[in-house]
Amino acid sequence: MQISSLKLLNYRNYESLEISFSPYTNIIYGKNGMGKTNLVEAIYMLGVTKTFRLGDTDVVIKKGKNIAKIEGLIKDNIWNTYKMIISETGKRIKVDNNKITKMSDYITRINVILFNPDDLKIIKDTPMTRRKLLNIEISGINKEYVIALTNYNKILKQRNSYLKALSKKNIYEKDFLNVLTEQLIDEGLKIMLIRQEFIESINSHISDIYFKITNKGPLSVRFKSEYLNKTKEQLLNMYQKNISREIQMGKTLFGPQHDDIEFIIDKEIVKEYSSVGEQKNSVIAFKLAEIKNIESKLNKKPILILDDLFSELDYEKIENILNLMDEDIQTFITTTEIDKVDQKLIAKAKIFKCIDGKIKEE
Repeated sequence: MQISSLKLLNYRNYESLEISFSPYTNIIYGKNGMGKTNLVEAIYMLGVTKTFRLGDTDVVIKKGKNIAKIEGLIKDNIWNTYKMIISETGKRIKVDNNKITKMSDYITRINVILFNPDDLKIIKDTPMTRRKLLNIEISGINKEYVIALTNYNKILKQRNSYLKALSKKNIYEKDFLNVLTEQLIDEGLKIMLIRQEFIESINSHISDIYFKITNKGPLSVRFKSEYLNKTKEQLLNMYQKNISREIQMGKTLFGPQHDDIEFIIDKEIVKEYSSVGEQKNSVIAFKLAEIKNIESKLNKKPILILDDLFSELDYEKIENILNLMDEDIQTFITTTEIDKVDQKLIAKAKIFKCIDGKIKEE
C-alpha cells in the first residue's frame, strides 16, 4: 500500500499544497510549528478518518476558512483517488468521486500505522486511551468489528437510558431490559473475541521485536475483559445478580466498555515498574507488531508514519528500529534535526524541507 501524491486545501497551516512522495522512505524536516506533523496527520486522516491529535475533526480547518480538503492518490490492489471534505457540520468522503455513506465500508481500505510522541499515553493514561487504541487499530483491518462495535454502543446507550428511567420509577420492568441485556451480550462477545484474537496476534510478534530493539524482554500484552472466558449463560447470570445495582446507579456496570490491556516486561507491569524509555520502546514494538499482523492477516503492507521519532529515542534504539523496517514499506519520518538522521537512510530517501506551510523538495 502506498500514497503517491497528496493535495491539501485550507488544512491547518497549509492554504494549498500538492506534493508527490517516494514509494519507500520520505523524510520531512523543519523547525517545530512549520507543519511537519500537519502533513502526516492529513495522510493518517485519509485512512482513519480522524485526527490523532486533541480536538474534533473540524479543528484541522485553517483559521478563517469554512472547509478543508484532503485528496490522495493511493494504491491498494489498484490506484484510487480518496477525497475528504471537512466542515463544521462533519466530513464527506469520496473514492473516485463515489460518495461513501457507511464508514464500515471505508476505514478498512487504507491501513496506516502511526508512532507519535503522544503514544506514550497508551501506557500512562486511563483504560479509555487503550480501548481507543484497540478500536482504531482493529477497525482498520476488520469490518465485522466495526459493525459489532457500532451495534454495541447503540444498545449500550439504549440500555443505560432505560436503567436510568427505571431508577426514577423504582419499578423493575424486566422483559424489555432482558431483551436489551441479551442483545448487549451477543455484540459484546463478538467484540471481546475479536480483541482477544488481535492481542494474541500482537503477542506472536512483539517480544521478538522488543528484543531486537533493546536486547531485553520478554514483552507481552495482557488482555483484560469482564467477558473473557465466559459463556453467554454465565454473563446473563452476572447481569441478573447485579440488576439492582445497575438500576440504582442508572447505568450498565459490565461489558467491553471496561476492557483494558497491560504491557508486561519480564512478568512486571510496564506502567508501574518500567522506565520512560522502556515504555516508549514497548509502544514502538506494539506498532511494529501491528505491521506484522497486517501483513499476515491481509497480505499487504501498511503505510508507516514515524512522527518526531528522533527526539524520543537514543541513536542506537533508532537504528535498531529502522533495521527492523522492511525497505518496501512506504515510510514517512518527521524530524527537527536532519543531521541526526543516518546518512544511509538519507541517501535512499526523498527529502522535504518544511517552512511555515510550504514544502520544498531537496
